[in-house]
Amino acid sequence: MAEAATPAPPAEKKKRNKGPKGPSKRFKQATEKVPAGAVPLAEAVKILKSFDGTTKFDQTVEVAMRLGIDPKQADQLVRGSIVLPHGIGKTQRVVVFAKGEAAAAAEEAGADEVGQEELAEKIKGGWLEFDVCIAAPDMMGLVGPLGRVLGPRGLMPSPRAGTVTPDVAKVVQEYKAGKVEFRNDSAGIVHARAGKLSFDADKIQENVQAFIDHIVSLQPQTLKGTYVKGIAVTATMSPGINVVA
Repeated sequence: MAEAATPAPPAEKKKRNKGPKGPSKRFKQATEKVPAGAVPLAEAVKILKSFDGTTKFDQTVEVAMRLGIDPKQADQLVRGSIVLPHGIGKTQRVVVFAKGEAAAAAEEAGADEVGQEELAEKIKGGWLEFDVCIAAPDMMGLVGPLGRVLGPRGLMPSPRAGTVTPDVAKVVQEYKAGKVEFRNDSAGIVHARAGKLSFDADKIQENVQAFIDHIVSLQPQTLKGTYVKGIAVTATMSPGINVVA
């Protein structure tokens, strides 16, 4: 007697490759409001403000500047920090490596966490729930080995950025007030948060202008040619708007 044939397994349905999603309808509508060329900062902010209310959250405003520097040249790097006139609309979480009087001053200034060895071990264990890390100079022997963890995330304390300082309390207060750090990337672009879209237009404009003026003041002496090649402002879910340099 012949054995019954084993039924063939059901054919698998082929998944349709829909490809990447294109821009949303909201984004397309916003893009239609963007001028073809660069506009004065006041006009750019006005256009940016017209995007307010198109999302369910308060979008972050950012400013970006394309510089004519050579990022491979150490003497042309543009890096530092600035306290914006109207803050960034966010309370930054600050941790401090300090001891003794400096630690007490940092706590009084509003640091979210202050410590030494125990804080270092906590960070080594994967805790990174903070936006800024500040260290007193005598703590760098302890903080140095954390570079592998903090460096890639832009959280490593640095004298050039002002986050390695004997006056930790002052720097804590500055970051709590809205201080932002910046550093050019490999394409020569520097960018920073400049507030929230819910800010009044004049406050956004003053924050952006303060950042632009500060970057201009940092022009490397060895640079030849045009320093500022382009400026743009944008929000979290909006297209960028070019600003007259």
